[in-house]
Amino acid sequence: MARGSTRPTSRDVAQAAGVSQAAVSLVLGDKWRGRVSETTAERVREAARELGYRPNLAARNLRLGRTRTVLLVVPALTTEFFAGVYTGAARVAAERGFGVVLYPSPEGVGPARDPFASAQAALDGVIASSMAADALTAIRGDQLPLVMLDSDPEGSLGAATVNLDITDGTHQIADHLLDLGHRHFLHLAADIPSWTFEVRARALAARLAAVPGTSLRTAHTPMSIEGALAATETALATPGPHHPTAVVCDDDKLAAGVYKALRRRGLRIPDDVSVTGVDDIALAAALDPELTTVRLDAELFGERGMQALLTVLDGRTPDAGDIPVELVVRASTAPPSTP
Repeated sequence: MARGSTRPTSRDVAQAAGVSQAAVSLVLGDKWRGRVSETTAERVREAARELGYRPNLAARNLRLGRTRTVLLVVPALTTEFFAGVYTGAARVAAERGFGVVLYPSPEGVGPARDPFASAQAALDGVIASSMAADALTAIRGDQLPLVMLDSDPEGSLGAATVNLDITDGTHQIADHLLDLGHRHFLHLAADIPSWTFEVRARALAARLAAVPGTSLRTAHTPMSIEGALAATETALATPGPHHPTAVVCDDDKLAAGVYKALRRRGLRIPDDVSVTGVDDIALAAALDPELTTVRLDAELFGERGMQALLTVLDGRTPDAGDIPVELVVRASTAPPSTP
């Protein structure tokens, strides 16, 4: 087709690839498996790329009765972790011709207004973090397909759940600190009514309870550095039979508050107190000493969430299984100076 001519059509792609227009529609609509060969599908994709062909999504959406738009609902207390979730979800969505609208719950955790006149009319589906679950009361609609992230599989609102293996991550932290010789722990717990934080608390308590001579105190805190600082100062000033030699934080941001509280009391990290986090955001390596934490692959989390939703939209059952997590040992943990 000569330069300056009209926009290429599916007929042009079919002629270039030597196939029918129906085959072009199947391949570019990602419905080709079992109907055309892999070789033919690649030939169609290559022809489309060379011609610069883009499907007319508006016309196709009218035919299918779909908007090809997905809503991603996250807490307003968004760190770079949820930015990574969005990046992964949007990457998978784009491969299937879907767009993603990011919707931070305005109050962080709690009800939210419907951002659309009608969610069912405007959306094909929703992916939501359990930390923003209450926002769904306004936006999910009676029949809207929903995938929950970090949610209890037994009590989920969604058609599917996608979880990180946060229990294993908590066990990895506990085992690392126990192996170093720590027996007295402070858990700095996020004061958020969310399944994922409940799992962390239960997993930590159970792991430590299995080892004789351990003690565990819990301090709840808002998800902020200032909140963590105040909660840690209060916990350290509270009399008790044992002073904690390790502080286990639900989030890297909380660990930054712990660092400030410990230094205000003249305590050294990790010489006097070891500190751990969860997420492995950029802050973890910026702290001094660098933070031992559990790496959660946010982009993979978003990818798996979107894959699950697209599978549900195709009328199939998503793959099961939690996403593995990894302990990253850095300089904030060491054996206790006094057992």
